[in-house]
Amino acid sequence: MTIHDTLVRPLVTEKGITKKEEEAHALLCVAKDANKIMVKQAVEKLFNVKVEEVRTANFEGKLRRRGRFAGYRSDWKKAYVKLVAGQKVPEFTEM
Repeated sequence: MTIHDTLVRPLVTEKGITKKEEEAHALLCVAKDANKIMVKQAVEKLFNVKVEEVRTANFEGKLRRRGRFAGYRSDWKKAYVKLVAGQKVPEFTEM
């Protein structure tokens, strides 16, 4: 699995922006089968920063209805990546 397969997209939410500004965290959507070690290596290589800690959370897809048709969204995984003190979190809006 390559680093571009591991890191799916950044999650830009109010909670993620607050964590980025206050605690030097990056909030990312990652592949479902990626583990913490893979996420750490991908972030360090792609953004040229040092990672201190990675926390992950799995989410089940929600039921969505469109009229009489029903289906489920895909399951997904979120990663909180804490950087070493002094490292700057990449700006995702500038990428």
